[in-house]
Amino acid sequence: MTLKTNIRAMKKTLVLIAAAAGLTFAAQPALAAGSPHELRNGGFSFEGPFGSFDQGQLQRGYKVYREVCAACHSMDLMHFRTLAEPGGPFFSADQVSPAENRWVKALAKEVQVADIDTETGEPLMREGTAADRFPNPYPNATAAAAANGGAAPPDLSVMAKARHGGANYIYSLLTGYAAVPQGLQMRPGQNYNMYMAGDLTPFMPEGAHVPPGGFIAMPAPLTAGQVTYDDGTNASVDQMAKDVAAYIAWASDPRQIERKQTGLGVLIFLFIFAGITYLSYRRIWQGVAH
Repeated sequence: MTLKTNIRAMKKTLVLIAAAAGLTFAAQPALAAGSPHELRNGGFSFEGPFGSFDQGQLQRGYKVYREVCAACHSMDLMHFRTLAEPGGPFFSADQVSPAENRWVKALAKEVQVADIDTETGEPLMREGTAADRFPNPYPNATAAAAANGGAAPPDLSVMAKARHGGANYIYSLLTGYAAVPQGLQMRPGQNYNMYMAGDLTPFMPEGAHVPPGGFIAMPAPLTAGQVTYDDGTNASVDQMAKDVAAYIAWASDPRQIERKQTGLGVLIFLFIFAGITYLSYRRIWQGVAH
């Protein structure tokens, strides 16, 4: 193959690459039409390398989960005693251990846990203890799906880690229910949410403006005044959504603040160690040509 042939082949390749890139960029606006709305920023105190959780907000968020979300959503990876670990909603510096925290013990006693009688082997229901997991509202996934129109509610244990945007995603989703856009074709059991991922193009009249968002099986779970906060905070939908989003973010990674603090300490140590190493180097090799 001659040099001219190689050059012509390279030119054809570059033209094809440029054409493909042009088609990709041209297609982006069409894809954007079916994307969810940009997430809201909750301004959470735990964001950033130096952030930390607000214990009062975690307590309010736990109450929203317990009184609203727990009716459908499980948190199978959470134990009651975790609520009293350092940084948790009910941590107290005076407690002997998380399992002995008086608030946690009282909260656990409010639920009934399925167990086995150690003497007879018969099934029984007993009061919860700090060592128990959070109760699941359904006996199994099939029952959960059957009770919710075929869509089993997801477990919330690590929801903030499982969704892009974390707490901001949860906060946005809970406040993203809006009036159904004109012309949008919906089936029974579907709800419109502007922050839900999806493409509504096939469900809109041809040529109509496609709104952001998608369909979600869960109806709007929050209404103003649905819970009564012990600290007197106004229980608006926005406030409850923000509080429960913060709580789920903490539950998804209860030790994240501890890791942040450890990482900061390690960086400070490395900085000091690097300075000492440099000064030692200068002292040992002082006056030595190298």
